[in-house]
Amino acid sequence: MQHDPDSQFAAAVTAVTSAFGDPTRREIYLFIRANPGATASEVATRFSVHPNVARHHLERLAAGGYVEVTMERPAGAGTGAGRPSKRFRVIGDDPTLDFLTRRDDLLVLLLQEALHLLGPQTAEAMAERVGEDYGRTLAGQMSPGEGQRSLRTAMHAIADTLTAHGFAAHAEDQGTSTAVVADNCPFGDAASQHPVLCAVDRGMVKGLLAGLCGPEDGAVPVVLSSSRARGDDACAAVV
Repeated sequence: MQHDPDSQFAAAVTAVTSAFGDPTRREIYLFIRANPGATASEVATRFSVHPNVARHHLERLAAGGYVEVTMERPAGAGTGAGRPSKRFRVIGDDPTLDFLTRRDDLLVLLLQEALHLLGPQTAEAMAERVGEDYGRTLAGQMSPGEGQRSLRTAMHAIADTLTAHGFAAHAEDQGTSTAVVADNCPFGDAASQHPVLCAVDRGMVKGLLAGLCGPEDGAVPVVLSSSRARGDDACAAVV
């Protein structure tokens, strides 16, 4: 049986970026390796991220087989004392980390060349389209068979969804508009080097909005009013 080289390459890219494609996730891995038995709360405190963001990164590492999860009571607690919590440990001393990091750097170079060949307008349109398609898929998984949601309710649900994907997002009512504000960028340094990736955020909000509210409300323009990649304090998508 022959395998499509493009599919194999796409699968390889997905595997690498899922495990170590985010700089924060690599740092979390190193922190867990140096502090076996750390909790998600400890990771969140160490890296000044929302606990949901810490759990997201840890779950990605666990899914890739790089860390293991155990339920343990606090050190020194007697039998039955103290509430068990999830604790994370690196599985072995993974010698592939440096190699994976180098491959990630290679992927960034590949992305840079691809964006250069596409040109800024085409690259941004592509990034937004990819984000929108992904957002619609997420919306379908979130509310199968449910009725349409109000715009405000949908934006709060979108913020929760983006947080689960590493954005540390929350919804803000701004007069007649509602914004989803993200305090963390899961694309890390790649977005700073290539701000066009911010179009993925905008597209995800559009796709989620269309899926949760229906085509009419989903056609509401989504504006990225601020961007960490462009030097702002947070990313904000406003409708």
